[in-house]
Amino acid sequence: MIRVFAPFVLLCLLFSLGAQATKVENAQFKNQIEAKLKAINPIFQVESIIPSEMPEVYEVQIVDGPLLYIHESTDYMMAGNLFKLSGASIENLTDKRAAEKRKALMSEVKASDTLVFMPKPPQKVKANIYVYTDVDCGYCRKLHEEIPELTEAGIAVHYLAFPRAGVGSSSYKKIATAWCVKNRNETMNKLKNGEFVKVVSCDNPVEAQYELGKKMGVNGTPAILLEDGTLIPGYRPAENLIPMILKK
Repeated sequence: MIRVFAPFVLLCLLFSLGAQATKVENAQFKNQIEAKLKAINPIFQVESIIPSEMPEVYEVQIVDGPLLYIHESTDYMMAGNLFKLSGASIENLTDKRAAEKRKALMSEVKASDTLVFMPKPPQKVKANIYVYTDVDCGYCRKLHEEIPELTEAGIAVHYLAFPRAGVGSSSYKKIATAWCVKNRNETMNKLKNGEFVKVVSCDNPVEAQYELGKKMGVNGTPAILLEDGTLIPGYRPAENLIPMILKK
């Protein structure tokens, strides 16, 4: 599917959608907005509509697209980040909503479907992170080398698969192997070290994790998800990452 949302994400747009009643029922509002967006481009599909924190403005989530803000009159639309100003503080409401969505999506993941590196006793788990990884990614391997530092700090690392080359690729088959063997962690260590591992297949969650990652906005690896849904894209040294995680 061709992506057509970049202009919406980068710019704040105002445009006329036609006169409508000031107050509309949610289902009616959804149908009206979706019809008008489809008239612009047939691939537009509304996933959800909820009131935003800005009076008279709704958050309209587009399937596989951006979060839009549309006035209840349906005369105006805006795309981009919505900020809330409170005294000397500023809060990014768009980022907040995205984190809430990722947190909800993460609740769908079974603990048994993640590959976990836990802190060793007597160290207790202080925080959990969920790392989308690819065994052929250089920075993923660099982060993997620092797992001992993370676990020593009380951080449990839960791996999720995100083979960047896609389902059915060589990277997919290799990372799926880690979920198809008895000793998952040892196999992951070997794969991350570039060692030969015999590829085996089984029913595994790799494809589901890959698709879930795309829904969360993951488009590269490593991608680190915190428990509150915050997404940290790319590699961060453990010495920088640990305080970011533990202050949450």
